[in-house]
Amino acid sequence: MENYIHTTQKQGQAFFMDYHQKGKVVMLNLLRFREVADYSDLESIRPEEDLSGRAAYMLYAKNAIPLLEKAGSKVLFSGNCSGFLIGPDEEKWDYMLLVEHESAAQFIAFAQDEAYLKIAGHRTAALLSSRLLPITQSKL
Repeated sequence: MENYIHTTQKQGQAFFMDYHQKGKVVMLNLLRFREVADYSDLESIRPEEDLSGRAAYMLYAKNAIPLLEKAGSKVLFSGNCSGFLIGPDEEKWDYMLLVEHESAAQFIAFAQDEAYLKIAGHRTAALLSSRLLPITQSKL
C-alpha cells in the first residue's frame, strides 16, 4: 500500500474545481498510524519523549478540533477500525473520521490557517498512510 499523507497541488486544484459550488462537504478520513511517531523533520514540535503514532495524532486532534470548530466545521463521527468487510485484505486502517465543512473554500481556508499549520506536523509525524475522500450529499 502506498503512503499518502499530503495532497498534491493537482489534487487540491481538482478538489476545489469539483466541489467549490456544491455547498457542504464531508471528508472521510482513513488513518493508519506509525508505531512510533516520526518527528525527524519536525524538530520544532518534537515532544520530549517518543510518542506512538496514535498518541501523536491525538495530540494533533486536541489542537486541531478547536480550530475546526472556530472555522465552522465539525467532527460528525470518529472511531477505531481495521480491515474491510468488503475490500482488499491488505488494506487496513486504524482510525476514521467524518468531518463536515460548510464549503470547499472553508476547508481550504482552514487547511491554510497559520494556527493550523503550526500544529499540522503532529499529523504528519503520526501517520504511516491516509486517505481523504470528499463527499457531498445526494439522494438515493
